[in-house]
Amino acid sequence: MPPNEAASAELRKINESPVPGLRVVERVVEGATATVIAVHGGLDRGGSFSRIARRLQHLNLIAYDRRGYQGSRSLGPLSLDEHVRDLEQLAEYASKRGPVIYFGHSYGGLISLAGAVAPPPLVRLVIAYEPALPFSFRQHRPERTFSIDPAEEAERFFRRMVSDAAWERLSPAEKESRRQDGPALLNDLETLRDLSSLHLEGINVPTVYIYGDGGNSLNYEEMASRLAKQIKEFTVIHIDNAPHGAHLANPDRLAAIVEQEWEKQCA
Repeated sequence: MPPNEAASAELRKINESPVPGLRVVERVVEGATATVIAVHGGLDRGGSFSRIARRLQHLNLIAYDRRGYQGSRSLGPLSLDEHVRDLEQLAEYASKRGPVIYFGHSYGGLISLAGAVAPPPLVRLVIAYEPALPFSFRQHRPERTFSIDPAEEAERFFRRMVSDAAWERLSPAEKESRRQDGPALLNDLETLRDLSSLHLEGINVPTVYIYGDGGNSLNYEEMASRLAKQIKEFTVIHIDNAPHGAHLANPDRLAAIVEQEWEKQCA
């Protein structure tokens, strides 16, 4: 890719955020037919969607640091409802350019699904990669005890979800940054203990559920079958050789799916 193309492919910060205090970045494509709003999971940040953004040929992409994380660390409260309201405001901003697609990873997938129950009018498609719904679907699962130290919980979570080796490769500044996201992470994890008020049968837009073949693939497969009974327009896609962090490891495949699923809606 020539240098000037590489520069144009990067996510750029929006100067005036639609949500005051929320760090929002975007990539705008000439002639785009819709805008993808990417919602990150626990202990992640909006910039992690840059690999997907570079590969989208016909779609704009907006990503953001969820409240409590990274560039939006000062914002609270951190409830699921508040995360959904942020997403709705971003959808209103994005809709000035046309139709909107929600793309959520992990806890971001949960937010995207919750936001699709009564979405703004121009939200036309929801795509969730391994959404964080295990506690609401798996009964009699022993609840894990969280650390009372948010920084310690952040390190434990990173080591568990990525690897010990990856944690050790982080610089001291990167480790400290992740630890500072501990309070937001704990709020995410606590929310998953009780999702009884979440009624996904109210989703009235086409929904695509994607999962890989990591260690929890059977759980995600079971989750897909349960969601299919609640959501009317529901598509399941399985990706071979894809870990939970597929937006980083498999950006080509995920970007292609997003483009293809949107093309189906436009047909």
